Amino acid sequence: MSEPILSLSDVVVAFDALRAVDGVSLTVPQGQRRAIIGPNGAGKTTLFNAIAGVLPPTAGKIAFDGHDITRLPPHRRARLGVSRTFQITNLFPRLSVRDNMVLALRGKSTRKFSLFGRPDVDTREGPQIAAALDAVRIAGRADVLVNDLSYGEQRQLEIALSLVTSPRLLLLDEPAAGLSPSERSIVAEIIRALGRDITVVLIEHDMDLALGLVDRVTCMFEGRVLVEEAPDQIRRNKQVQEVYLGRPRHA
Repeated sequence: MSEPILSLSDVVVAFDALRAVDGVSLTVPQGQRRAIIGPNGAGKTTLFNAIAGVLPPTAGKIAFDGHDITRLPPHRRARLGVSRTFQITNLFPRLSVRDNMVLALRGKSTRKFSLFGRPDVDTREGPQIAAALDAVRIAGRADVLVNDLSYGEQRQLEIALSLVTSPRLLLLDEPAAGLSPSERSIVAEIIRALGRDITVVLIEHDMDLALGLVDRVTCMFEGRVLVEEAPDQIRRNKQVQEVYLGRPRHA
């Protein structure tokens, strides 16, 4: 098995007396596709926010590629290779697709404010942007305003924004939320085609979609890890069925 690229040790995220994440430990090997599933309120997005640096853990440790990132801010994690998408589109609607890509790419560099001076794309950036847009199947839409994209294309652009920075760990927060069946299929194909040099951890409420994309599944319930198994085992797991169907669990 590959060395873990992401490790969580007894991570807690508490809001006063509420422990939204309650002592979660997990390891994700390099190159793995991991799904984090669970019913509403299980703590999935809060855990994602802790991994991405949006919410500091109350307790515990988060390590990325052997480095302790528990207290690092999001931009420092991004420079190490952690990239994240959100449930709700997080784009600049009045800019073109290309300009959104330039902003994302320069956000990690010393040229982060250069779009407002010289918005030209240099010889290094051009191929990176083209490759990311091609990977998400909107290469022909580079000059279109984001406002004029379909919702599905906007979701594809969000993935491209994450890919253009050459991440080593990609956190996808409900990448298919709000999409039609055909759009969901496109997003699934995009994720499936990503190289194994990128480790993918995703939250997705569509169980069939999630289980068809990943090697391993972590199911959360009430802030804790309920079970961690392969997709086929998760499909048959009675504890997972009970928490999703709302039936009480018995010891």
